[in-house]
Amino acid sequence: MSPQADLGEEKFTPLQRVILPDTTQMDTVPLYVDTGSAIGLAVPTIPGAPKTDRPQPRMAAPSREAHAEDFLSRISTKVRPGERMSFGTYFNAFAASYWRRWTTVDSVQLRVRTSGRGTVIVYKSNARGSLQRVDTRRVSTEETSVFELSLAPFGDGGWYWFDLVGGAEPLILEEAVWGTLAPAPEFGTVTVQITTLNKPDYCLNNLRLLASNPETLSNVQEVLLVDQGSQKVQDFDGFSEVAEELGGKLRIINQANLGGSGGFARGMYEAVENGSDYALLMDDDIVVEPESISRLLTFAAFCRRPTLVGGHMFDLYNRTVLHTFGEIVNPYRFQPDQPHADMEMGHDFMSGNLRQTPWMHRRIDVDYNGWWMCLIPTSVIREIGLSLPVFIKWDDAEYGLRAKAHGYATVSLPGSAVWHVSWADKDDLVGWQAYFHARNRFIAALLHSPYDLGGRVLKESQFADVKHIVSMQYATVEGRQWALDDVLGGPDGIAPLLSTKLPQIREMMAGHEDSVIKGDPEAFPAPRMAKHPVLSGKPNMITLLPWTARTVFRQLFVPVTDMSKEYPQTKIAHQDNKWWTVSQYDSAVVSNAEGTGASWYRRNPAQVRNYLAASARRHGELVSKWKSLRDEYRAALPGMTSMESWKAIFDEFTEPDGR
Repeated sequence: MSPQADLGEEKFTPLQRVILPDTTQMDTVPLYVDTGSAIGLAVPTIPGAPKTDRPQPRMAAPSREAHAEDFLSRISTKVRPGERMSFGTYFNAFAASYWRRWTTVDSVQLRVRTSGRGTVIVYKSNARGSLQRVDTRRVSTEETSVFELSLAPFGDGGWYWFDLVGGAEPLILEEAVWGTLAPAPEFGTVTVQITTLNKPDYCLNNLRLLASNPETLSNVQEVLLVDQGSQKVQDFDGFSEVAEELGGKLRIINQANLGGSGGFARGMYEAVENGSDYALLMDDDIVVEPESISRLLTFAAFCRRPTLVGGHMFDLYNRTVLHTFGEIVNPYRFQPDQPHADMEMGHDFMSGNLRQTPWMHRRIDVDYNGWWMCLIPTSVIREIGLSLPVFIKWDDAEYGLRAKAHGYATVSLPGSAVWHVSWADKDDLVGWQAYFHARNRFIAALLHSPYDLGGRVLKESQFADVKHIVSMQYATVEGRQWALDDVLGGPDGIAPLLSTKLPQIREMMAGHEDSVIKGDPEAFPAPRMAKHPVLSGKPNMITLLPWTARTVFRQLFVPVTDMSKEYPQTKIAHQDNKWWTVSQYDSAVVSNAEGTGASWYRRNPAQVRNYLAASARRHGELVSKWKSLRDEYRAALPGMTSMESWKAIFDEFTEPDGR
């Protein structure tokens, strides 16, 4: 991010520009500007109180609808006479506590250039979400209001932002920038890397976004597209034009499908090889806010030591909904978790702005950042290696834990984000991805769990097997059992599976009726049921054991009627596909998460017996071998993730025209 010459003297270094949405993206306006209450009416959270007992924010007056014609450019907007516009929003408030904690910056300077009559008001918050006015300036001509703002009060959380109030005539925001007068470090160069598999439309859109924001490209050494699909991006209309617009910075590598870990590892590898200071890893099926790239790079440049800096993920189909504000790996369960109990997943800024959301003012420290968007210093890559060769799932979390073990933090930086299909629209614990979830969770736990037997990992895994078995999800169960076999096979066998395991899983699943999706609503017989099961809802801690005993007994020993073999007993929507419900039927047609079709689940007592026995046997073997496997995987980690081992993989699977 280069200094804004018309905002003042040369030593002023911008940290974050105030930006506005494109007028074609009006559904994202609440992330950029807010026309609601001046300060909001936040009620602090009571620590430890159940969510249902906590005081809820008292909502301010409803926001006025924003006018597209008021947005004059990406950095300029009009405030109508007598109206207020707040920049206390996700993309435009300044996350002061993150800059205080992780960077060398100890104060910021806000410069707001306006024309017309009105008022500029600066606010701040603390970690509890309590808000206060900092300063007020009346403006009447074209002028720049400068505010000197200390970061000292932001030890545990808090933001700065400003509001504009129109006077008797419109007030125009010409531009505004948060910056510093501190000596600027070298920002370095970045390789922006996108891994793609048959998502040419998304890729071309993101390449166009980058090309249309030249200031974002100023520190980009290379835009690297690792194309692992059969529908090559370079073969689609519009590619030549966007490649030309990128000014020779675009390079494509065509390689076999090595999964996300293979694609992202290639980006890390090439960033080291081409001399970049950072690798910025991004998914293909996203829409990126281009300014985020500059913000990540600027923040990383000011960090006290090399730091992984990631962006957040918003829901692509509901663009004001934030998937999560930051994640850790729960060390005992070894599952992704939220750092604090009062955090809300899926927060919608349409219904609650930043100023009215107390928990969002606390600084959230994380273990890792999703690789939908994550900036990694190449100095860290050189020291700790590349991604694990695990195809998909847990590669980003494991890398964050590995970096943390070497003393390198990860920061999920507010104000930097992409839009991506949220997990609510997927069900990747069922189907072909279940294998990778199970296997890679065990590998990560063996590498990083502080507990002798991985905490609850083995217990939860066996319980997950039982849930899938009684839910008649036999393809998923078989994939999970393959996963345990491959974990038990040791670290030397993992990398060779990169290009072969997915085809094997797909072939296996084609032989299981519960994984064969049919899109025609008339593809299955109409439901018939002689006797309806008794559905009692999800068992609680008291009823779980007797419920499980009854359900497993029925699944093992009660024969399936001829009618249930020939006809489904019911149809079950995806949102109702819960193990405590599906397990009470013998035959059901179940919709998939995407809504594109359904599959037929049919109970098979022989398979239930085989899978339960196999699950018990495999988990017992893992218990007996856990410590030796842990030592093997930890000893093998440097070799599995080294530049040399990945180079051998790339040499084998890069297509002849792939460079």
